[in-house]
Amino acid sequence: MKKFSLVALSVFFIAIGVVTEATGKEKAVFKINTEKSTVNWTGKKVTGQHTGTLKLDNGEVNVDGEKISMANVKMDMNSIVCLDLTNPEINKKLVGHLKSDDFFSVEKFPHSEFVATGFKAGSGKEDYMVTGKLTIKGITHEISFPATVTIVNGQMTANGTAKIDRTKYDIKYRSGSFFKGLGDNMIYDDFEIEFNLVATAEAI
Repeated sequence: MKKFSLVALSVFFIAIGVVTEATGKEKAVFKINTEKSTVNWTGKKVTGQHTGTLKLDNGEVNVDGEKISMANVKMDMNSIVCLDLTNPEINKKLVGHLKSDDFFSVEKFPHSEFVATGFKAGSGKEDYMVTGKLTIKGITHEISFPATVTIVNGQMTANGTAKIDRTKYDIKYRSGSFFKGLGDNMIYDDFEIEFNLVATAEAI
């Protein structure tokens, strides 16, 4: 339900070994297009789930030859939107709750950030396992998730879904791990963030 974050999250779109070929440069910075990129979140509870979106504030990936030297994404927590609730009042109430101290404490922590630190090639040419540090509410933990990355004519696209344990970021509201007897009011600890990112190479 009210568990998403962000997450986000994050950038796991690093294609090792194909950057130089795709850009024609040994060094390149891929700037994330915040208008074309999307971040979708899904939070689940005993009685159902909620879905929504989150906007990226900025982000980039630095590439040196065939190695990624840095990749990070900053997410705007004030941009939280719920898509499945059609009643305006109920929708506003949920979004307000997500922004409150029960969840993401947006007033105190307006941004979340993901910094990528590891990129392991998968079974397919465009498949990777991305590892990095996710910071939410000023708390940082390492996460890993699979991603698909493509680079064509200096344009990078990346798609991946990360599962996040909200309780690690001090988001314990109606968590069955901390509160007993919640019944149908329980909200599951894990939520998902789906990244669909678009970035363009710029000369250094």
